[in-house]
Amino acid sequence: MNKVTTATFQAMKNKGERITMLTAYDSTFAKILDNAGVEALLVGDSLGMVVQGHTNTIPVTIEDIIYHTRCVTRVTRRAHVMADMPFMSYQASIDQALINAGRCLKEGGAESIKVEGGEELVETVAAMTSAGIPVCAHIGLKPQTVHQMGGYKIQGKTLFSSEQLIAEARMFEEAGAFSLLLEGIVAETALEITRSVDIPTIGIGSGVGCDGQVLVVYDMLGLNNDFAPKFVKKYACLQDVITGAVGKYISEVKEAEFPGEEHSFHRDLQIVRKTSKL
Repeated sequence: MNKVTTATFQAMKNKGERITMLTAYDSTFAKILDNAGVEALLVGDSLGMVVQGHTNTIPVTIEDIIYHTRCVTRVTRRAHVMADMPFMSYQASIDQALINAGRCLKEGGAESIKVEGGEELVETVAAMTSAGIPVCAHIGLKPQTVHQMGGYKIQGKTLFSSEQLIAEARMFEEAGAFSLLLEGIVAETALEITRSVDIPTIGIGSGVGCDGQVLVVYDMLGLNNDFAPKFVKKYACLQDVITGAVGKYISEVKEAEFPGEEHSFHRDLQIVRKTSKL
């Protein structure tokens, strides 16, 4: 079993082999996904919404990311583990970015980090890669700047926007990023970006032209029936399965059907007999 590394991603792009990535936030999911064969696990700041119950990713802290990354890396054996740096953990200064990215690797055990941004972040990415920190640059729709963007809006629709995204992708490649995450970009622009750079692109809501795909694992497993964006394909409907199982458990407890004899423990009869003779 060979460990998936940043070099593995590059080799996969060179061979035209698609890369698979899913989010993971705890050891149970991480172990299942790793054993299933997914190449990469992203400890995403999406944990703010699917784990912590926030309405967006902004409240997530660097401590949150390090804690959840540690949970994931503790059991992951093959998949590459990427830590998502949260809002304001890298924007204030290059020094801040280096310290927090280093913490993700040293304390969380991550093998790379992801940052959201455009041209303003190129110098920071260059500093990180120079320090030996593998960086995935996230462009397009950037959830951490949702308020500034005026909502979750698809990017790359116009010629100007498309050219700007391609330029950003090339700048990040030159800065040393080993991969790009393309979120919420129209398929045609995402394909152009993928063809314009030599490093791998991972898409979410950006069409089939990317070198790989990532989804939030809670979404693709159907753990929230109220959330069904266009870019998500539900490969299971686990909310219904879990609701049914819990309903059955409640019913059996109420009717004294659970626990049954097979789930109960009793005193050893031989010990009981010996005790009674005394």
